[in-house]
Amino acid sequence: MADTEQLGLMFAAPQRKVYSVRELVAVLRTEVERAFTDIYVEGEISNYRPADSGHLYFTLKDGSAQLRIVMWRSQVRLLRFRPENGLAVIVRGRVTVYDERGDLQLQAEMLEPKGAGALQVAFEQLKARLASEGLFDAGRKKPIPALPRQIGVVTSARGAALQDILNILRRRHESVSVLIYDARVQGETAASEVSSGVKQFNRMRDIDVIVIARGGGSFEDLFAFNDEGLARAIAASKIPVISAVGHETDFTICDFVADLRAATPSAAAELVIHPKQELVGRLKVLHDRLRQAVNYKLLRANSTLSRLTQHSALVRMADALARRQQRVDDFVHRLEQSRGRVLETLRRQQEALETRLRHQDMRVRLGDMRRQLDQQGNELRSRWERLLSERRTRAEQLNVGLARATQTILLRRNAHWERLHNHLTALSPTSILARGYALVLDDEGKPVQDAGQLRIGEKVRTRLARGEFSSTVDSTETRSATE
Repeated sequence: MADTEQLGLMFAAPQRKVYSVRELVAVLRTEVERAFTDIYVEGEISNYRPADSGHLYFTLKDGSAQLRIVMWRSQVRLLRFRPENGLAVIVRGRVTVYDERGDLQLQAEMLEPKGAGALQVAFEQLKARLASEGLFDAGRKKPIPALPRQIGVVTSARGAALQDILNILRRRHESVSVLIYDARVQGETAASEVSSGVKQFNRMRDIDVIVIARGGGSFEDLFAFNDEGLARAIAASKIPVISAVGHETDFTICDFVADLRAATPSAAAELVIHPKQELVGRLKVLHDRLRQAVNYKLLRANSTLSRLTQHSALVRMADALARRQQRVDDFVHRLEQSRGRVLETLRRQQEALETRLRHQDMRVRLGDMRRQLDQQGNELRSRWERLLSERRTRAEQLNVGLARATQTILLRRNAHWERLHNHLTALSPTSILARGYALVLDDEGKPVQDAGQLRIGEKVRTRLARGEFSSTVDSTETRSATE
């Protein structure tokens, strides 16, 4: 043992570092996140699973290799397309380790389709889904009225598309009414504002057709018209909708859902109503054709009538009608004679009644009755006046007697009151004080009746007939009440 130590052959046991699973995973996560903070990975989506929380979970595969991907809800909201299994994508994010399972995963911050852009993929996905629901079917599209009385236009009030539409409508048919719903046609709020315009016009009862208009632009500028909510609002519209978005080569979801697509806003103005001159010309042509048709019908009817009037059956019918007319004339003549006899009888009865009434002239009898009533009224009026005079004289006598009795009672009451007043005045303490007496009060304001109630040095107040004064008791002397 000593020899090995001298030769330097003594070896110490190696030190071991023991990690817990959590510590090791934490170290690995730190190293991985430090090394791969912002990377791009491409692959094919599989096991796609959107959670109720709004987060996305899927696996990115490349041959036999695979990598778990998680995308938080805040980033999912920014996606312009819907991920699905089998879609080749490019993912940007940072690599980390999920502690609960020790899995290597990528936290995605950006997701875009490989090859085609995200907006194009979103467009194709929405187009396929709405087509499968039947929103593009020709059978559900509503016809555009030939002569709308009022047109609703959903567009930007400051855009050139609106001016083009108004100029063409004014030139083609100046009397048509146009209502404008000002809405953004580009940006995040454009789809919701256009949808609100369609719904607002549907709440109005006098709109015949709706035009959604926007000038040309890039695919990104027109993407607001590829919104699903806007497409469903157009499909639910009870009023026919014309889509006039972009140029002739531009196609949006609105074009497929709308009842009619116009290549440009100007084309929509030409499709929505025919020129007034054309309508006037068509009306004139229809009027001429109608007049010719009516004249032709009248000529044929006149020819037919002439032919029928020469038929033997019509001749017999005319004779039968003439005989019926003769019978009618006979009945009318007999009726006139009967009416004359009845009127003559009624006239004689009226003359007899007038003769009887003259003998019973009511005016004479009414005059007699009026004179009798006047005489009776005068008598009653005289009796009433006499009665009122007697009552008035009696009332005056009663008033005089009442006044005298009242005066007598007042005099008696006044004399009695004066006696009581003189008696009270004689007994009043003030009158007693006026005769030279004084009223002594202690410090509590009570009258002093006995000198024994007072103490030497006590202050008292003495009240006289006129005024009062204070004093101090120097001595007291008690006497009986009889002294």
